[in-house]
Amino acid sequence: MSAHAPVEATPTEHAHPGARQYIQIAAVLSVLTAIEVAVYYIGVLRPVLVVILLVLSTVKFGLVIGFYMHLKFDHRIFSGMFFFGLGTAAFTIIMLTALFHGWFNI
Repeated sequence: MSAHAPVEATPTEHAHPGARQYIQIAAVLSVLTAIEVAVYYIGVLRPVLVVILLVLSTVKFGLVIGFYMHLKFDHRIFSGMFFFGLGTAAFTIIMLTALFHGWFNI
C-alpha cells in the first residue's frame, strides 16, 4: 500500500457559485420568462415575435449552460460547441420558416 499526497486543485480552476448566486440566476431566468410571456401578449410586436423570443431564449440558454451546467468554469471550447449547435439550429429553423412561409420571392 502506497501513500499518495492529496490532490490539490490546479491554479486555473475556479470556485463554483454558491447558493446565493444560483438563486440570483433563477430570479433572472424567471424575469426573462415573464418578459417572454408579456411579449407574446403585446400585439404590436407580432411581426418580430419570433426574433424577440429567439433572442430571449438564447440568453436564457446561455445562463443555464454557463452556470447550472458549469460551462462558464470549463474550457471555452465546450461553450463554443454548445453555442455553435444553438446557432446552427436557430439558422435552420429561421431558414425553414422563411422557405415555407414564402419570405423569399424567387
